[in-house]
Amino acid sequence: MALTRKSLKAMGLTDEQVDSIVEMHAETVDALKDKLKTAEDKASKLDGVQKELDALKASNGDDYKAKYEKEHKDFESYKKDVAAKETKAAKEAAVRAYFEGKNITGSNLSIAMRGARDEIEGVELDGTTIKDTSALDALVSGEFAGLVVTTTKQGAATATPPANTGGSKMTKADVFKKDDKGRYVLSTAERQKALAENPELMKG
Repeated sequence: MALTRKSLKAMGLTDEQVDSIVEMHAETVDALKDKLKTAEDKASKLDGVQKELDALKASNGDDYKAKYEKEHKDFESYKKDVAAKETKAAKEAAVRAYFEGKNITGSNLSIAMRGARDEIEGVELDGTTIKDTSALDALVSGEFAGLVVTTTKQGAATATPPANTGGSKMTKADVFKKDDKGRYVLSTAERQKALAENPELMKG
């Protein structure tokens, strides 16, 4: 029941008591109204703060996600780049060894490596071994044939020229003549040639 002057008077209260109660009641109501308004203001502010927090959280979440995806993508790209460089280095080492085995060396090897870039890229390895060398074989026998260094075996250099310099027949002593160190003056090939041209030296 609402407190009114009439209801208070009906309770047998004096005017002074009624005024006192009404005044106290008004103060209480006003205080409650102030508290309510304060609470409502705080609630309004909290609601705004919460909205800001939610927006900040959503924004940061998107930023972190984008940052993670970028870093992950960069790392995967880095790994692929390293793997590609390692594969390229392994292919180049295998092809270099192949060319050296075909007597392509020195500056010729550098030329061959530059000229075989496409073939090197297309090489497939089994460990450090080239699976199929047909493309490289074609280069060595064709375009790179002039880069192959041919080596020939020569006899020991003679300290003095062969005795048979004027086309005269050689003696057995000439053929098997030795220098002061006990080495044959003529090489094995030269001795064999001399004996072939002078078969009579083999007699006796």
